[in-house]
Amino acid sequence: MIIMKNSVVRTMQDTHPIMWKTLAAYLCKMKGGRCDSVPKISLPCILVTAMGSFAGLGLVAALADYYGLPLLLPSFGASAALLYAACHLPMAQPRNVLGGHVISAFIGVSVYRMFGNAWWVIPLGVTLAIIVMTITYTLHPPGGATAFLAIYTGQDFSFVVSPVGLGIICLLIIALLINNISSQRKYPNYWY
Repeated sequence: MIIMKNSVVRTMQDTHPIMWKTLAAYLCKMKGGRCDSVPKISLPCILVTAMGSFAGLGLVAALADYYGLPLLLPSFGASAALLYAACHLPMAQPRNVLGGHVISAFIGVSVYRMFGNAWWVIPLGVTLAIIVMTITYTLHPPGGATAFLAIYTGQDFSFVVSPVGLGIICLLIIALLINNISSQRKYPNYWY
């Protein structure tokens, strides 16, 4: 059986060498590598991260409670991880955080208003949000969850301004105040 299997593979390799090379190159990309450049994290940085996360998410939790939208917390929690623990990344800069959430909320509400809540509306809305964030250079992965939430909970356009816009501004203000306490951080790296 093994001999027959090997001969079939060899025959296919001989008859379609370009396809096999392309497949081999594609599969080799998946093996990854080692990351030797993991930065050391200091105790003061951990404390700044904890303060920012607690204060920012505390404000957002109050907003989520006020609006009766507990599902708002996961997308804002992911934003908090970027804002307070990885504030140097492009996806954590104000343009990306504010733009990503607001664009995604708007697209999510628009898609829901046009198509309702069929099973395919959520993937359509999130996909459109990702595309528009990418085109506008405001890619912020938690924004995808904001588009999801807008569709899943059937929001209207006021959702874009509050709680989304208001919540993100709260997170950004806390990020500006807290991240710059540390001498090892500077936030933001850029505004637009």
